[in-house]
Amino acid sequence: MDFSSQGSINEQVICRICLQLLTEPMSLHCGHNFCQLCIAANESESFFGGQCRCPVCQSTYDPWNLMPNKELDNIVKKIRELNMWPHQQQRSDLCEQHDLCEQHDLCEQHDLCEQHGENRHLFCKEDGKAICSHCVQEHPCHQILLVEEVVKECQEKLQVAVDRLMKEEQEAERLEAVINEERDTWKSRMQSERERILEGFEKMRDVLKKEKERELQKLDDNEVHVLDNLTVAKDQMVQQRQYTRELISDLQRHMCESSMDRLQDMINAIRRSEIWTLKKPKIVSKKLSKFRFPDLSGMLQVFKVDLTLNPLNDVSNVVVSEDQRQVTVENDIMFRNVYSCNFSAFDVWGSQNFSSGKCYWEVDVSGKIAWILGVYSKTSNLNRKESSGFVFNPQTNYSNAYSRFRPENGYWVVGLQNESEYNAFEDSSTSDPKVLTLSMLVPPRRVGVFLNYEASTVSFFNVTNHGSLIYKFSKCHFSHTVYPYFNPWNCPVPIKLCPPSS
Repeated sequence: MDFSSQGSINEQVICRICLQLLTEPMSLHCGHNFCQLCIAANESESFFGGQCRCPVCQSTYDPWNLMPNKELDNIVKKIRELNMWPHQQQRSDLCEQHDLCEQHDLCEQHDLCEQHGENRHLFCKEDGKAICSHCVQEHPCHQILLVEEVVKECQEKLQVAVDRLMKEEQEAERLEAVINEERDTWKSRMQSERERILEGFEKMRDVLKKEKERELQKLDDNEVHVLDNLTVAKDQMVQQRQYTRELISDLQRHMCESSMDRLQDMINAIRRSEIWTLKKPKIVSKKLSKFRFPDLSGMLQVFKVDLTLNPLNDVSNVVVSEDQRQVTVENDIMFRNVYSCNFSAFDVWGSQNFSSGKCYWEVDVSGKIAWILGVYSKTSNLNRKESSGFVFNPQTNYSNAYSRFRPENGYWVVGLQNESEYNAFEDSSTSDPKVLTLSMLVPPRRVGVFLNYEASTVSFFNVTNHGSLIYKFSKCHFSHTVYPYFNPWNCPVPIKLCPPSS
């Protein structure tokens, strides 16, 4: 074998990583060759995403597809047998071929031991660097291993990490598929529910439309019937009035006559007047059948909440039942002067509070001669405390007595006083509250309260009268949490919370 052209075979027999003769050479797809241990160490440094890069040309390769180069291995063995490759010549010849600074740094990085000129085939784990056999004495009590062993250990750890991460990647892929499936399922369920809601309201709209048309048609038919009867009656009255006028004229004419030949005519006229009787028309009923609106309270049952009662403070003059659904005025308060009333002494809140959503509850007020119901939200109004302890006396009118129950003080309430006087309390531009008198065709024995927090409304319904609307507060300013509010006043009959199932 001719080795005279030394430079031409440098790149064939020298590992471009350790700058030594190849040991168990491995070939990459790009054509470059490396020692088996060197290329394995390179894999541990450059491995990313399942591929590595060639240290020379940076081409990617699969670390599991390296091929042993037997022919090149035989050539290297022949060179070693002939002892034709001194260490210094190896290094200088190869370094002369490198044009780039990065490659030259690579050469120096993998140089022989600078101190002893020996191959650095050992590795100090404590200091984390490769050393030669003469450097061992400079690392006393350190764990010294062969570079091959360290590389093998790193490869095993890398393989464990790869296996673990591949399993986690598979688990992430599985979970992603589960999430996508869950997302599609929820989208389908939401769409089905949306369609069901729209269909339900569409059917309700159709039912209400038909009901409206039926009721209006019934009213139109009733109007036609009544007006036709009245028209017939009017025509009859016109005819009878005309006949009466003619009969009167005939009698008056005969009164001026005295001849015997007209006597028979006079007698006939008298007979006609005697048998004449005014026929009165049929009486048309003035009673108009009232239309009953759909039971709105029934529609609100879906928002019904299970409330319990809670006195505002320990000195309250009310007693809450054991099940927290009934509030009664203390016995010693009942018999005091009805006109001496501290409203704050009867404050009762609901144990639950609301800061979002819609909720509905019903209160049994049957038998009571006075009560106040609604919602309460704390406000920053400095005057609220001043009015909250207001005491009513005979010289004070009811408007002033109710001055604390205003939206600006955090109250949106309606109330009953004097057994039959229903009121709502609104804000006004003056210091006096705006007390509205509410008309009630059917006195409510049960009152429904509907709070729509997002819409800022509080509505009151007469459950006794098919859920007809009593009053509605709009554009309420809820600056804090909203509490259900109850005030039995000094009336001995209790206020009762109706359970959701009632």
